[in-house]
Amino acid sequence: MLQIEIPGHESLALQHLVLDYNGTIACDGTMKAGVMSKLQELSNSLQVHVITADTHGSVHEACSEDFITVHVIGKEHQDKQKQQYINQLGAQNCVAVGNGLNDALMLKEAALGIAIMQEEGCATQTLMTSDLLFGSIYELLTALLQPKRIIASLRN
Repeated sequence: MLQIEIPGHESLALQHLVLDYNGTIACDGTMKAGVMSKLQELSNSLQVHVITADTHGSVHEACSEDFITVHVIGKEHQDKQKQQYINQLGAQNCVAVGNGLNDALMLKEAALGIAIMQEEGCATQTLMTSDLLFGSIYELLTALLQPKRIIASLRN
């Protein structure tokens, strides 16, 4: 579990890291450099989940490590499928990360919703439902490993 105490905010007791795949931890179906080692390090305190429509058909090969749970969603109502997934995990214990429109409900529902703006950009609605925005997945994963960075951004 990752406990984050944020002044002026509810305490976060995070158990799950739920990540979109393409546009978040991968670009054009290929895992971004340095991500897997950070995910492995984070798996000591968070259960790592990758939820995706798997546009490029590469998620199972890229995320074959046994510390990652992969969930492929269907083509219809993807935003609701992602929202339902984190609700089944317990959204109050989830940090959710994504960039696409189909990530907006998941980020809104999660205890900590984080938008990423990289090569694919970030849907405006997703950005508006997030708690934080990071310019790279590597920066975000590093911040989760050094939570004082998150505290500095969210304290009031």
